[in-house]
Amino acid sequence: MADPAAVPPDSVPEVPASVRAQLLATEHWSLLASRTTSQNEVLTRISMFLTLVSAGLVSLALVGQATEFSDTFVVFAIAVLGIVNLVGILTQVRVVNVAFEDLMYVLAMNRLRAAYVDLDPEIAPYLMASRHDDREGSVRTYFFLGKRGGLSQVAGSSMVFIVAVNASMIGLLVAAIAGFLSMPSPVVVGIGVVCGVAYFGTFIAIGGRSYTRIWQSHTALSPTPPPGD
Repeated sequence: MADPAAVPPDSVPEVPASVRAQLLATEHWSLLASRTTSQNEVLTRISMFLTLVSAGLVSLALVGQATEFSDTFVVFAIAVLGIVNLVGILTQVRVVNVAFEDLMYVLAMNRLRAAYVDLDPEIAPYLMASRHDDREGSVRTYFFLGKRGGLSQVAGSSMVFIVAVNASMIGLLVAAIAGFLSMPSPVVVGIGVVCGVAYFGTFIAIGGRSYTRIWQSHTALSPTPPPGD
């Protein structure tokens, strides 16, 4: 058998454009299917977590009325809120991972669109999604109609939503522990609020740094051209 490395480049048959397009389309559909699967999975996880939060708070209300909010209720509240927070943190980890995975799929499909345009430059005006696999290209693919403010994009994300819910649950858990230790009511409320706000701010900052590191390590093959080009 001949060594492929020894075959002269001129003797390698050229792959037809139709075959290249078929290969690219196959990869495109594979990425799209993987993206859809991960999105459906994380939405199910979020729904399960919110159901647990709702059930936990309802159970606290019922048990509180039955025990007249005695020390037994406080112990029960700490146990329930501890479980809710554990599930919430695990859900948050998955939501953050899927957010970055979604960005990964978007960049990969942008790169494939660049290959489509290389095969047929005349299709470029008909592609609303970007064909540039950089930060500007991802922003364009997430919202075709011009630019959308970064604040609204972040504030409306599932990641911020889950962090906000977890911050509330953390605040309730810390407040319940403080109440169990017989601290004054103003102190209990203050500790709960401070811990909740600190949790929210900490994980938003961590998410922002992780997002920045992604772009620092990413190398685009088809970057967005400078304005005017």
